Amino acid sequence: VQFVESGGGLVQPGGSLRLSCAASGFTFSTYTMIWYRQAPGKERELVATITSAGDSTFYAGNMKGRFTISRDNAKNTVYLQMNSLKPEDTGVYYCNGRRYGRTLDSWGQGTQVTVSS
Repeated sequence: VQFVESGGGLVQPGGSLRLSCAASGFTFSTYTMIWYRQAPGKERELVATITSAGDSTFYAGNMKGRFTISRDNAKNTVYLQMNSLKPEDTGVYYCNGRRYGRTLDSWGQGTQVTVSS
């Protein structure tokens, strides 16, 4: 199992970024996909989820309305469009898959998002 996250960077408050996560080593289309983030000094937290068919999404906290999760099962890739970014969105963003209540054991290197003026 492998996850390769990309698309992070330094952005000013109010800006946008689009993250990508390329997955391999498992049957991507049968897994709910999840974006997590880990802020400096804090535990990893859930950001957004999308069902295997992409027909239902969930957003945590104040991400709803600013972030959009999507997926392309033909490309084994999940995306996170982030708009109206705030300094508190700063952190390392990771993706993972979940099926039958279990998250995959492998983690990628994540992609760093820094929101600062």
